[in-house]
Amino acid sequence: MSHLSLALGRNIRASRKSVGLSQEAFALKAKIDRSYMGRIERGETNITVELLFQLAGVIGVTPETLLPNPNEFDELPPER
Repeated sequence: MSHLSLALGRNIRASRKSVGLSQEAFALKAKIDRSYMGRIERGETNITVELLFQLAGVIGVTPETLLPNPNEFDELPPER
């Protein structure tokens, strides 16, 4: 799991909860499997830009709202 995936998942979960959606209801509205939604929120998978926009639309926020703050990542691990 990358730091970015973990932070993105945390932001998605917080936004979902702020609008009162269960993970299951959110996944249903986003037309993705609930178990996949769980992996996204736990930072276990990378998502596409298209899915980022889809999830943001379901929650009613802009995609950049879900992205982690770059200041959180002053020291990113090297890319593999």
